[in-house]
Order: sequence, then structure tokens, then C-alpha cells
Amino acid sequence: MLKIPAVRPQAQIPVLASLCLMLTLMLAPCLAQQAPDSTPKPDAQTATGQASTGQSNNDEKPQETLKVNVNVVQLFFNVKDKKGTLIPNLTKTDFDIAEDGKPQTVKYFAAESNLPLTLGILIDSSGSQQRVLDMEKEVGGAFLKQILRNNDEAFVIGFDVDVDLIQDFTNDVHRLQAALNKAKINIGGGNLGPPGIGGGPIPTSNPRGTLLYDAVYLAGHDMLAKETGRKAMILLTDGEDQGSQLKVKDAIEASQKSDAIVYVLLCADRGFYGSAGMGYYGEGEMKKLTEQTGGRLINVGNNFQKLKDAFDQIANELRSQYNIGYTPDNTKLDGGYRKIEIKNKQGYKIQARAGYYAGHNQD
Repeated sequence: MLKIPAVRPQAQIPVLASLCLMLTLMLAPCLAQQAPDSTPKPDAQTATGQASTGQSNNDEKPQETLKVNVNVVQLFFNVKDKKGTLIPNLTKTDFDIAEDGKPQTVKYFAAESNLPLTLGILIDSSGSQQRVLDMEKEVGGAFLKQILRNNDEAFVIGFDVDVDLIQDFTNDVHRLQAALNKAKINIGGGNLGPPGIGGGPIPTSNPRGTLLYDAVYLAGHDMLAKETGRKAMILLTDGEDQGSQLKVKDAIEASQKSDAIVYVLLCADRGFYGSAGMGYYGEGEMKKLTEQTGGRLINVGNNFQKLKDAFDQIANELRSQYNIGYTPDNTKLDGGYRKIEIKNKQGYKIQARAGYYAGHNQD
């Protein structure tokens, strides 16, 4: 059974607020008959789960109740030259954008370097990571100290035979580093040797061993989907899934629906697979995941310096993003997938997600 909590504490506020509002509306007629002049109005914070703005006068009610449903599509992306160098100082007129092949009109454009960032760190603690886990903890902890600013938040998920939320959303780097250090190799049986060498038979079916796709799905669907602004996941893994209930396409879809950019730092100890007589196939699926979400895959093997350099590259990319927005000509909110293509008029390479899901209209 997956053990990651489905919601963070704050996510329960709208449900409680809705119940309070429902009870208030049901009791209001009775209270009005008994004391029409003394019945207090529902507090805005109780009714909506948001901070009260003191809207109590009749002439302010339209501002409180008016809702305009505008389907604005927003993307964060990087621009690079042929050598992979980030290109700054571009403007709205440098880009064309199309949805499902049809040109769209750009409504918003900005270079975003200081917008708050919500970050998920997913660390693989399955048996194949035994020789690289300590390296991942050390370099990952240093990265968090480097990247997080006052308005940023991050969480840590560990995955192996289970998926565990080790640290919920926080800006406290020490808590996040402590969470990374809590990750322990877990193969579900107590023997840390590779299969076939004192660790049991080489698996021939789909045993529960590395719930990678489940972890990505839950990070997107349960954690990041409720957040706003810039969002990213960083996976420290060899990319091999074993035993997930979900498929890689489900992980990709959850990431896209949460607007999360996914980076994969491929920490693959090829010696583990070679000594066990097993083939390694993790890179291909991870490449799909990163390309579809606007991130990228960086192969670091078990090299400490390569991992550090990879984290530095990600930090630079996250602080050098452009933000583009448009109102699509296709206004249907039918849950369908729409392909997006951004082109730079100077021919620079665009690193952006491949599309989005047009969510159903909600009140």
C-alpha cells in the first residue's frame, strides 16, 4: 500500500469552509426571524478559506462575488543556443506560439527569475541505489541550500518498495536536508545484495521493488496540483521502475496536469545491474517524462562531480525562465490534451512542456 499522505494540512481548509458556509446558509432564515438586526454576516475567511478583505458594504458585493472564467494557459520555459547556453533578455516579439498547430496571440510575457518556486525532491532508495544514495543525499542537500529562497517551498519523497512523504512542504532547509538523510535502502527483505548474489532469485515477473511511476504520480497529483506559480520535480534515480501500480504515461499526465517541470538526475550504478546479470533500461522512459514536461534528463552515473554540476545546471535553469501566457482560441474545457509549440524567431532552442490538459470548467 502506498503510504504517502493524500493532502497537506492546509488542503483541508476549503472543505471545512464549505461546510461552515452550508450550515450558515441553512440556519440564516431562522436566525433572521429571531434577530434580524444582530445576525452577523459570514466572515469572508470562513466562507472562502481565504483572508478576509472586510467586504461588508452592499456596494462592495459585486467585487466579492464576480467570477470571470478565463482559460489562460501559462508556460515557464528556457531558451538555449546550440551549445546549451541560456539566452537572457528576450522579449515577447521574439516568440510565436501555437496550440494544436494553430497560432495563438500572446497575452502575457515576462522573464521570471524571482517568482516563488515549489519544488519536490524524489529520492530512490531501492536496492540498486546502494552505492550512490549517500552521494545523492550530500549533493541534494547542498542544492536545496543553494536554490531555496524566502518565498520558496519544497518537500521530499522517498520511494522503494513503498512511497513515503518524508518531509511535507517547508522552507526550512535543515528539515529538508534531514529528510534526505532519513532515506535508507529498502528492498523489503533485509538483504542488501543484488538479486541472484545472496539476495534471492533474479525476478522474472513484476515484483514490488521501485515504485518510481507511483511516486511521480503522487508528487504531481497529491502535492503539486494544488500549488500555484513555478513548480518542479527533481528525481534522483536510475530510472528503473519495478512494481508500480501506474504506468509512465500516468506519471507524465499527472505531472502535466500539475504544471510541474520534471528533471531526472540519472544516478545509475551500472555495476549493480552487471553483477546481477540484469539489463538496464531506465533511461528511455525517463527521457519521455522529462521531454513531455519541459525538463530534461542528465546522466551522472555514480560520479559526484557530475551530480553537483547537474544540480548547478538545474538551479540556473530554474532562475532563468521565461513565462508566456495566452488565451486559447479553443475555449472548450473538455479535459482533452492540447499540444503546444513555442518557436523563437532567432532559431534558439526552446525547452518547454509539450502540452496541457484543458481542465473542466469549475465554479
